[in-house]
Amino acid sequence: MDYYLLYLLLGMIAGIAAGLLGIGGGLIIVPVLVFIFEEQQFAPGLIVHLAVGTSLATIVLTSLSSVRAHHRHGAVLWPVFRRMVPGIVAGALLGSVIADWMPTGILKWVFGIFELTVATQMILAYKPNPHRVLPGLPGLTLASGLIGAISAIVGIGGGTLSVPFLVWCNVAMRKAVATAAACGLPIAVGGAAGFVINGWGEAGLPAYSSGYVYWPAFVGIVVTSVLFAPLGARLAHRLPQAHLKRIFALLLYALGIRMLLG
Repeated sequence: MDYYLLYLLLGMIAGIAAGLLGIGGGLIIVPVLVFIFEEQQFAPGLIVHLAVGTSLATIVLTSLSSVRAHHRHGAVLWPVFRRMVPGIVAGALLGSVIADWMPTGILKWVFGIFELTVATQMILAYKPNPHRVLPGLPGLTLASGLIGAISAIVGIGGGTLSVPFLVWCNVAMRKAVATAAACGLPIAVGGAAGFVINGWGEAGLPAYSSGYVYWPAFVGIVVTSVLFAPLGARLAHRLPQAHLKRIFALLLYALGIRMLLG
């Protein structure tokens, strides 16, 4: 089987989904990489860690184009972003350490439950009501650290957590999405660095990997996700978002259940 072709196909799907729905590709990339790595017969105890670490590495590059697009529209709240970065990076590094401690079966369950939760939120179309203003620096650092840690553990850019938090804090949806996209970059950098460091020298790693980042999968995913994300963005203006989100939620349910049962 040509696994490199599967990486390219995965990147295409993740890129279209990200452009179409504004959903980070990690929710698709991690479970599909787990399935592919199982077929490649990688060491069973390392498969989920490799999938999460590689997903975070791809987000480093894919988030750059998203941030540029939001910045051109003047939607990123850079002062808020700068206040969140220290907590996000520290949380992402801590999350990578926690994930390294987890046996692969536990990490698979954590991801599966998280994915089912996100799918349910999409089906219900739940949006938090604004209740407060952004907290001061200590509170914002604590919240950012929690977002960074959870995102790194499950290999996502954090938008599913940071957007609701910012909206809850009375940030307008458009600016919340844009600022969350910017926050995805330090989450990915800190998380990917942590997975490289914590996995360095681990016995049983496949060739062409640095710690828990597997570079052939990284290259294949990045190439096509960057190319196809603009296509997803164009389709977003022509297709009904509510129906698409429900369909995507069903896909997440299927992937999440497969992670729990696999």
